[in-house]
Amino acid sequence: MLYLFKLIFLLIDIKQETVLNWLGLEDPRFQGLPSTEYGNDASVLAPSADVSLETFRLIIDAIWLKLQTGLVLADIEAILFFIVFIRYLILAIRYNLKTALYITCIGIFSGYLWYRHFIELVSWYQVVLFKVPITRKLAMEIYQFKALKDIRINNPISDLRWSNPAGIIWRGLVRGSHDYDRNTMRDPISMLFANVPERFRDETDWFYYTIYRDFGPQVLSWLRRLSREISSLAAYTFATRIGKKYCPYFVRWHWTFILVFGFFERIFIGIAGRASQYNMGVVLPKMKQFGDSTGFLTTQYEMLNIIMTCIVFINMAFVIWAMLHAFCGQYFYFPFIVENTELHIGKRPKTIYSGGYTAWQDRDQTDVLGSLNTWYGWFGRGRNYKGKTTNKLQKFINKLFKKFRLFFRR
Repeated sequence: MLYLFKLIFLLIDIKQETVLNWLGLEDPRFQGLPSTEYGNDASVLAPSADVSLETFRLIIDAIWLKLQTGLVLADIEAILFFIVFIRYLILAIRYNLKTALYITCIGIFSGYLWYRHFIELVSWYQVVLFKVPITRKLAMEIYQFKALKDIRINNPISDLRWSNPAGIIWRGLVRGSHDYDRNTMRDPISMLFANVPERFRDETDWFYYTIYRDFGPQVLSWLRRLSREISSLAAYTFATRIGKKYCPYFVRWHWTFILVFGFFERIFIGIAGRASQYNMGVVLPKMKQFGDSTGFLTTQYEMLNIIMTCIVFINMAFVIWAMLHAFCGQYFYFPFIVENTELHIGKRPKTIYSGGYTAWQDRDQTDVLGSLNTWYGWFGRGRNYKGKTTNKLQKFINKLFKKFRLFFRR
């Protein structure tokens, strides 16, 4: 099977056009083509060149242009998909297709948890992100998603989807007829109360309207809010506690890290939110009402903007860094949070499905006198790890440094 997998790659004719089309980039050969009524005239199109350094230059230029104009979720997902695909190919060559698929799916699920958390961060920080040109498009996209979600929630038939069978039953039995005719309620309970004898109507009608108009909607609204608040915690409990036998250690580690990290993250989210409210509610009204002849209010406004921007980008950079580690099947070390995470789920089992290295769990790496224990080598391999790649890189850097030194001696 492995030889067949290698043979498939030999049969694929990978040109520069293939790589650029797969990444969604424009081929420079199409620039300047004569146009016809049906589009560009491809009859004079030159053959596609082989993959070369020029191809990588075009890719880097396109990525740099995207970064300058701002990324959207589709761009981020394309980058993540490319990383996952390359990792799957490496694992398939190293192990086999089945094992590579299992390991890749574990990394995808763990990375998806961080990706969801990243989207939540953008929605929380969107007021600050709107002020930065690089992140303005991303904040606008999340704002549109939230607006569409609010429209769907306010839509009376939003519960009618296959993933919500309870909503279908409730809508069909209780609210179905009322959505089309606001003056009537044709459901089993309303029909039952409608057939109550006249002498009991005073008591039953009071009970009926109390349940349907006052008490019932409030209870349902409270239950919906409660389910939204505890749904993620309930899913975590069932997956990592009750069903930990079936949940890979790598998923449990990243999921627990997100929950523990969230307790400290809320502090910085609150600081950024309060600073934004103070700027918009106190500083700006004072500047408009009294002016700023001394420049103190302007300085205060700019300093608060700088503080908010630093908090937002440090937080988002850490989440992106953690998300890349998860998609690549790696662990990372962060003081205090990692220790609390591993107190809940234990140490990493020595299997190929458990992901990368965790040198901080080894006694010889942690018992170092005079060390703050904040760095455990690249990809958690350990401070004293020296592999073939590390030795080659070190030799290359030393050789390059010697050449620079000889050049300046002249």
